[in-house]
Amino acid sequence: MEEIIISSVQNARVKHVVALQQKSALRREEGLFVVEGQREIEHCIACGYEVVELYKRSQESGVRREVEYLVSPQVYEKMAYRGSTEGIIAIAKCKDHSLSILSPLTSHHSPLIIVLESVEKPGNLGAILRTAEAAGVDAVIVCDPLTDLYNPNLIRASIGGVFSVPTAVCTSKECIDFLKANKIRILTAQLQDSYDYYDYDMCGATAIVMGTESTGLTTIWREAADVHIRIPMLGRLDSLNVSVSAAILMYEAVRQRNKVYQHPDARM
Repeated sequence: MEEIIISSVQNARVKHVVALQQKSALRREEGLFVVEGQREIEHCIACGYEVVELYKRSQESGVRREVEYLVSPQVYEKMAYRGSTEGIIAIAKCKDHSLSILSPLTSHHSPLIIVLESVEKPGNLGAILRTAEAAGVDAVIVCDPLTDLYNPNLIRASIGGVFSVPTAVCTSKECIDFLKANKIRILTAQLQDSYDYYDYDMCGATAIVMGTESTGLTTIWREAADVHIRIPMLGRLDSLNVSVSAAILMYEAVRQRNKVYQHPDARM
């Protein structure tokens, strides 16, 4: 294994890491992104991502690759997007996120899919992916995205969920066509003309569709829906954070699906 020591913040590789952290256009152009932290990098590799460069603060141990760069504490501070990342940073190759990656779901009799239309905040999308991983969701589809999947805030908030949850990116029309073609029921979360979420069966092939906190879902989704569902708002405010709403709906689906396999005498 070859080790190369970097001690200057003006080093071209250091500048490249910083640019990848900050610029989504560069991430898309090069098909590369940055991962920070021992746990996140190990999970990234375990999920089949290819790490092409590894940077470690001097004297750090952990993940090892064929070529790695040792950097001074000053250089590491310049490169790191967040403070506590255990002194290790990697550059990895992006994966394909077209709808074609979800083709295995077409043979699944009852997939659970979360669809997100134009979610703006990387932290919210990351939190939803983290919950989707915990809830065993089959896939997440991001429609008309306003942030990219490899934004460092998204990766951090997902705690690696972005690497392990099958995630596709497409337009709303492409997503609707995919769901209709595969006979997956569309449940749109909205306050108007809707039913309480716990009154609808989520045990079959189901897509739960969430919109932005500010404007909700667009007309194309309202018209495509098989049913409109809502989370009852009993206080003075009429909106929950989208990641909280998604978590409530995901675990309602989990509750319903698990109930099917419970002993007849088991209590809810």
